[in-house]
Amino acid sequence: MNNEMNRARLMMIVSMTVFGTLGLFVRNIPLPSGELALYRAVLAAILIGVYLLLTKQKLPLTEPGVKRELPLLLLSGAAMGINWILLFEAYKYTTVSTATLSYYFAPVIVTAVCPFLFHETLEKKQILCFVMSTVGLVLITVSGSGGGTDGGSNVSGGSGLTGILFGLGAAAFYASVVLLNKFIRHITGIHRTFLQFLAAIAVLIPYVLLSGGFHLDTLDGIGWGCLLIVGFLHTGVTYCLYFSSLRVLPGQKAAILSYIDPLVAVLVSVLLLREPMTAVQVLGGAMILGFTLWNEIKS
Repeated sequence: MNNEMNRARLMMIVSMTVFGTLGLFVRNIPLPSGELALYRAVLAAILIGVYLLLTKQKLPLTEPGVKRELPLLLLSGAAMGINWILLFEAYKYTTVSTATLSYYFAPVIVTAVCPFLFHETLEKKQILCFVMSTVGLVLITVSGSGGGTDGGSNVSGGSGLTGILFGLGAAAFYASVVLLNKFIRHITGIHRTFLQFLAAIAVLIPYVLLSGGFHLDTLDGIGWGCLLIVGFLHTGVTYCLYFSSLRVLPGQKAAILSYIDPLVAVLVSVLLLREPMTAVQVLGGAMILGFTLWNEIKS
C-alpha cells in the first residue's frame, strides 16, 4: 500500500509540475485560442483512445445510470473547452503568473457555490478564506490593470485587466466542470476524461469554423513542436497521471499537491519568460493560494 501511495504521490507531483509549464509552450504557438484548444482536445483524445484500445477497455456507455449522466458529461466537456479558450486568451493579455493566479480563483468559486447547490453550510473558516482570497484577487487586479507587460515577454496588446478577466472567466468555467462532475457518479477516471475531450471537440469545431477557420499551415517547427507537447504531454499523458493518482491519494493530499501547478507557473513566468511581477501581485497571489490551501486542510 505504501508503494502504491508513493507512486500516486509521484504521479501527482509530475502532473502538477507539467501543468505549471503550460503557459511557456502556449506562448510559442501562434494560433487563435479556440483553434489551439481544439487541437489540444483532439491530440489528447487520440492518445487516450489509443491507450484504451491497447488495454482493451470499453466505454461503460451501457451500464445502468450512465445514459442518464451523459448530458452532464457532455456539458462538462463543453465547459472544459471554453475554459481552455479563456485561459489561452488570458496568456495573451497578461503575464503567465497573473493569468494562472486569476485562474486559481476557481476553488474559491466552488466553495462559494456549493452551499446553494448542495445545501452545505459554510464554516467561519471557509468564509474567512473566501473573503481573504477575494481580497488577494482584488490586489492582483488593481496591480495588473495598468496595461500589458514588459520584461521581454511576447504578450500581445491589450491591458492586464483584460487578461485577468479572461483568467477569471476560465476559473468560472473550470469551477463549473468541477461542480458538474460532482453529479456524475457512474463514469469515472480515464473514461470520463476521454468522453469530456470528445464533447469539447464537438463544441470547439463549429466555434473554430465560425471564428476564422484553421491556420495549421502558419506554424513553424517550434510551433508544431510546442503544439504536440501541449496536446500529448500537457493534456493526454498528464491528465492520465492526474486521474490515476486521484484514485489512490486522499482528497486533502491531492489538494495540497495541486498547488505545485501555480507555483511552477509563477516561477516559469518570472525566471524563464522574464515577465514582471510587482510586490502587490506577489502578496495577492500568496493570499489566493495560501487561504485556498488553508481551506482545503481540515482542522
